[in-house]
Amino acid sequence: MCGIVGIFLKNKELHSQLGSLFSPMLTEMGDRGPDSSGFAIYRDKIEDEFKVTLHSPSKNLNWNEVEKLINSKLNLSIKISKISSHAIFKTKLEPEEIRKFINSNFKDINITSIGKRLEIYKEVGMPLDVLEQFNVINMIGSHMIGHTRMATESAVTTEGAHPFNTGSDLCLVHNGSLSNHNDLRKWLFKEKGIVFQTENDSEVAAGYISYKMEEGLSLKGALENALDDLDGFYTFAVGTKNGFAILRDRIACKPAVIAETDDWVGMASEFRALSRLPNISNANVWEPSPGKVYSWGA
Repeated sequence: MCGIVGIFLKNKELHSQLGSLFSPMLTEMGDRGPDSSGFAIYRDKIEDEFKVTLHSPSKNLNWNEVEKLINSKLNLSIKISKISSHAIFKTKLEPEEIRKFINSNFKDINITSIGKRLEIYKEVGMPLDVLEQFNVINMIGSHMIGHTRMATESAVTTEGAHPFNTGSDLCLVHNGSLSNHNDLRKWLFKEKGIVFQTENDSEVAAGYISYKMEEGLSLKGALENALDDLDGFYTFAVGTKNGFAILRDRIACKPAVIAETDDWVGMASEFRALSRLPNISNANVWEPSPGKVYSWGA
């Protein structure tokens, strides 16, 4: 059992309140996933560069040395900014080149996200602690997706926490379990060159969706294909630079609820995570149908 939440602000005047609206949503899902918590935020779009968000389990890692090595090896002049246990920098290099270099040269560093708008932060622990650690309540942006994890198929680590990012500006959170993720992981690596950083089945789902979109499908089309190719029980929330989408498998045993007003759309594993959103009493609230893709802006 895990908890997932997401909010997309259709009214730009609410963008300054994104963090304060999102924080109670994730906190409310703490009892569904006490092992680790994480979130993706879409903000501060940059046109000609990519933001690269990193994490290291090593508390003694010298990020200044990392910065020097990247600049020396790639003839760049990046500046790494430390954000609690994470770090971020901007570069014009393509995501594939960045991933290859980081994975080849830094065994104690994990890429949490790459994108023009996307940033992902996650840690072991309850959501309230993680939200305070990254000062989420003051964050500004257009949309966020979050997850609280109860580990089942892999270890309790920051690396194994959600969200997962495999393609530029795309991320996924997942409540459920996949039964064919091992075979699919091997195929995606061998045939498509997708490198996975964890043993988590949800990272495989993220890689699958990225692969389908790189083949030319829309997010909606990729998720519709997932209904046939991903075996198991799941509710997915998938973020893109312009919005997000929701999908439950055809059996739909994993809970989800959506609420929408003219100003925002929110989703969560349980309604209580949406109950503090503004004007919730006048929102259109419904349970997403099995096997149907719902999307906003994406």
